[in-house]
Amino acid sequence: MSLYTALCSHLLFPFHERLKGHDSVAVRKRLELSQWWSADQLEDYRIGRVRHFLVDVGQRVPFYRDLFKSLGFDPRSVHSIDALSALPLLDKHSIRANVDRLMADNHGSLTRYNTGGSSGEPLIFYMGSERKSHDVAAKWRATRWWDVDIGDRELVVWGSPIELGTQDRLRRLRDGIMRSHLLPAFEMSPKNLDHFVDTIRATRPAMLFGYPSSLSLIAQHAQQRKLPAHDLGIKVVFVTSEKLYDEQRTVISEVFGCPVANGYGARDAGFIAHQCPSGSLHISAEDIIVETVSPDGKPAAPGEPGEIIVTHMATGDFPFVRYRTGDIGLLSDKTCACGRGLPVLEDVQGRTTDFVVARDGTVMHGLALIYTLRDLPGVERFRIEQVSIDQTVVQVVAGPAFERASEERIVRDFKARLGETVDVRVDKVAAIASEASGKFRYVVSHVSGGTSQAIHD
Repeated sequence: MSLYTALCSHLLFPFHERLKGHDSVAVRKRLELSQWWSADQLEDYRIGRVRHFLVDVGQRVPFYRDLFKSLGFDPRSVHSIDALSALPLLDKHSIRANVDRLMADNHGSLTRYNTGGSSGEPLIFYMGSERKSHDVAAKWRATRWWDVDIGDRELVVWGSPIELGTQDRLRRLRDGIMRSHLLPAFEMSPKNLDHFVDTIRATRPAMLFGYPSSLSLIAQHAQQRKLPAHDLGIKVVFVTSEKLYDEQRTVISEVFGCPVANGYGARDAGFIAHQCPSGSLHISAEDIIVETVSPDGKPAAPGEPGEIIVTHMATGDFPFVRYRTGDIGLLSDKTCACGRGLPVLEDVQGRTTDFVVARDGTVMHGLALIYTLRDLPGVERFRIEQVSIDQTVVQVVAGPAFERASEERIVRDFKARLGETVDVRVDKVAAIASEASGKFRYVVSHVSGGTSQAIHD
């Protein structure tokens, strides 16, 4: 660790977190001890924690206070993780219908967030400082597994408007001090790909972080231009937010000359699992309980696919209890060679992000279109279909708040991205069906030029 990295990791970033009212440093230190606990020790801790969490939300959160009473559920009687199965699953519709009642009485400061919607349904929710602290700590712990730390040079290839739209002076100053540089992932045109490759070669970061689709496209571009990037000193490439395919892992690893560390999580559900150097996706089990549930509602056996259900125990101010992620995954009952006692998520299926192609041939991240829809008033569900290079159809399940101005905004924004001559049609429909698999495809492109066909979240 360089002297500058040590200064950032041990002094500057902890000071930054204290100013924000976060307990990230103390939590990370606890997590770095608990990751080596035995399975029995970890299980005892988790049972005590989930019991305390449920008692707390049952007292302070109106939604759960009423739910527990109606079910006759006494959280004080919880003596196993399996006791969670007595509670119903929480979906996006339930959250949207009960936003105010999901806020705890006398809650602390809450920050509003939204998602693109793994089911195509935009979701607005809130985070308190405890949740933020634990999410930062979980990611920080996993980063250090790979011998990199806060303060090492980092390039982030990302597309969220939170990261791209609030780059005020303070944030730019902080990122500059921590040596983290953002590259917007929306438009992957040849010109921008040139810029990305050149920036990586000039910056020589210790780590890259971003979407596997974007980073693999950058790696392929470097290959095509015959620009070497394997000798830049990059120690690891962290990827998340999409399914990582074997061919993506291979090209990223070969071009940048380092391992690829996969991660699984979502803005709503939290940082769920991180890959260790031995290859396992370890669940952040001290904070998060992961269940996999079969279509009949019963628990899926280890190695059997089921919907991933998350209970995040650091969400007391706005609880996520048995939250349906919409993703399909497999839990493992095997231990990892790294020696950590954290349970393993064997695989995550059916979750991938793609690109769409503009009229001028520019390849764009699908999220560039999704962000227009996800927070528009009255958009209850949506599906975007790029029928051809000249036509895109947007299906919208519209609520009362959806107005003519909303439709005009969709057309205007899509034309700005795809091309002014592109026919953008907005169809208001009563419902949008899921696929037979149960997974909702909210962007489908029939135009060649992207890396695949379907976009999930």
